[in-house]
Amino acid sequence: MTTTDSPTELAELSASEALALFRRGALSPVELTEDCLARIERDNPAVNAFAHVDGERALAAARDSEARWHAGRPCGALDGVPTTIKDLTLTVGMPTRLGSTTTSPQGPWDTDAPVSRHLKEAGAVVLGKTTSPEFGWKGVTDNPLHGITRNPWDTRLTPGGSSGGAAAAAALNLGLLHQGSDAGGSIRIPCGFTGTFGIKPTFGWVPQWPASAMGTLSHLGPMTRTAADSALMLSVMARPDARDGYLGNPRAEDWLAQPPTSLKGWRIAYSPDLGYVNVAPDIAARVRSAVGLLRELGATVEEVHPGFEDPRRIFDTLWFAGASQALERLDETQRAALDPGFLDIARRGQDISMRDYLAAQRERERLVARMQAFHERYDLLVTPTLPLAPFEAGHNVPPEGPYRDWMDWTPFSYPFNLTQQPAASLPCGLDDQGLPAGLHLVGPRFRDLNVLHAARLLEHRLPPCPLPGRSRG
Repeated sequence: MTTTDSPTELAELSASEALALFRRGALSPVELTEDCLARIERDNPAVNAFAHVDGERALAAARDSEARWHAGRPCGALDGVPTTIKDLTLTVGMPTRLGSTTTSPQGPWDTDAPVSRHLKEAGAVVLGKTTSPEFGWKGVTDNPLHGITRNPWDTRLTPGGSSGGAAAAAALNLGLLHQGSDAGGSIRIPCGFTGTFGIKPTFGWVPQWPASAMGTLSHLGPMTRTAADSALMLSVMARPDARDGYLGNPRAEDWLAQPPTSLKGWRIAYSPDLGYVNVAPDIAARVRSAVGLLRELGATVEEVHPGFEDPRRIFDTLWFAGASQALERLDETQRAALDPGFLDIARRGQDISMRDYLAAQRERERLVARMQAFHERYDLLVTPTLPLAPFEAGHNVPPEGPYRDWMDWTPFSYPFNLTQQPAASLPCGLDDQGLPAGLHLVGPRFRDLNVLHAARLLEHRLPPCPLPGRSRG
């Protein structure tokens, strides 16, 4: 079922379209923000996408933006655009609870993380904070503090996670730009399940502070309804911050560069299953059809696997060790209040030896080198985003099937957190149940524009993927 009816024109706007209207004086940031807040009040109870909404603060920021536009002096690339920030990201004046009852509601909430600061400096109107599982630990979105977040396509189902609140909000356009984070697929998984676009940029482009417990697995990125809006958001997010402990790429990227008119001369690797994944036939068919469009755009497409075995053991070692850090600052009462699944992997992480951890890091280095060599031959690698359809909300894994951990059903995403490559999920039509299917585009490190440009060319040729009863935004 869907949570919306008779959407207004404002409810379908992209950020790029809204900015063009602001520029012409045909739309006010206040009008757009009021519309977003009204639709959040109407639609959010069904999906639980927001951990916190601050309409008063948002309207004040929108009025300031309106005054700047009237004076012909917008303050930045996102001036007046309604935006959301994930509950894991520090934001002045808004609680960052990490989805956990073990965090204090008292604040003081007086510090912006780099990405929050950059978005605000560019004029973004922050509507509120979107939901995440506790500490962002899994591929679905529910937590002991805020409950279950649901998929707008069918509220019985999960939107995925960990950035599931951002994905649900993006699908309903409850805000036009949404910040997500991804340490194992947490942008791409929910985008795949909700028919939205999201990109995990190359590690080092978007600064992080405080650093994630998952270390260099974790990337921050945009989640939007179009690839162009994600490029716009990255033009603001991918700016240095002295607090970030990792250098990243020292050169600037022209995120707003127009894509080529064709992909002639591109070599693209298409791996339908990475050589070891069982993919639902209807999803495999939608992905294969999308790959055919790459050929029509002029690319040379070769069906080939990247040549690595499932790196699950490497990922688990690093992920579980990162999760274990959370236990160090919690007493026994607090530990008893944790999501049982998170407590389980954190305790498994406590049993990992330094020898095993360092061995996993060495294996990770070899995987990075393998993919670097692979991309000397190929401009992109294309796979499905997920091998299965959204399943019942409130479960960490599909209720039926041989699954224990969320990583069991997300095999296409976490390998590319290990390699730190740019990777995006683009909707490529509906499966046999009428639910979104995702196309996964992976590029060489610091060649994020390969991913964004291919996505921008494809999204206008792929079958529409709007929510039931809505036109395509």
